[in-house]
Amino acid sequence: MTRYVAGDPCWADLATPNLGASTAFYRELFGWTSYTLTVDAFGDYEMFTLGGAQGPTVAQMQSLADDTQPPSWTCFVYSDDVEVTLQAVLDVGGSTLVEPTALANLGRMAVCADTQGADFGIWEGWDHPGADVMDEPSAMCWFELCCVDTEEAKRFYGQVFGWKGLDRTYDRWRAADQTYYPSVYTDWIHGNRPLAGMFFMDELWSERQPAYWIPYFWVADCDASTARAVELGAAIEIPPNDAVHGRFSIVTDPTGARLGIFTPSEAVAAEVRTRPRHMADPFPGIRREPPPPAR
Repeated sequence: MTRYVAGDPCWADLATPNLGASTAFYRELFGWTSYTLTVDAFGDYEMFTLGGAQGPTVAQMQSLADDTQPPSWTCFVYSDDVEVTLQAVLDVGGSTLVEPTALANLGRMAVCADTQGADFGIWEGWDHPGADVMDEPSAMCWFELCCVDTEEAKRFYGQVFGWKGLDRTYDRWRAADQTYYPSVYTDWIHGNRPLAGMFFMDELWSERQPAYWIPYFWVADCDASTARAVELGAAIEIPPNDAVHGRFSIVTDPTGARLGIFTPSEAVAAEVRTRPRHMADPFPGIRREPPPPAR
């Protein structure tokens, strides 16, 4: 069974202003089920699973706490010690958005922002190490940072998590004139494999748009899943196109939260199949009751 090590992407949390609409969208798009987990003093979390309510967890959702903030996914990186990692963030110029907090017996978390304003989470797992399953259809498979200063991002995340940035050239879609043009994409390397990426916000992006992280989810057919997302109320930010590791698109869900849709290349899929993927049940002996159907 896989166990996360410090610096691994491990979990994603959706903050939404409409739990019903978001639940219906992700159930239909990825075939997820969900159940409600109540954490004392923090309220309810909707836990998304594969293969029914008793299946492995893939992500979670909660109500947007502050309606002045946009709906969004927060990407969490695993840590052996939240306080130590948070101090590393502060030492290299980052800031704290949510102070280290214990969530019952599940683990300890903090939310930070990097030097360009992109928020991300730190997770120290106890009974809940992170997603039970990753890198397979309908599960999370990639994190991506979109920012203006990629060299600053390399410095920041290199010092905090030990990641190394590997630049690759690719053909990027330009919506203004519906063409592709040469650009650079950065793979974040941790250990001996890529686990996340970085997308350069060039002159086509608004200068006032802050940097951000998004999760990607694995699908069998990027084009078909993107079309289905649109049918379910999503909007396309980047249409399906080919990249280094496969075919991807970026959409915003019906509430406005960004996410990536990804179909890996044959080479990537073959490499992933050699890895163990399933985690142990983090809540053994607890019967998970799915919520009533979304209206």
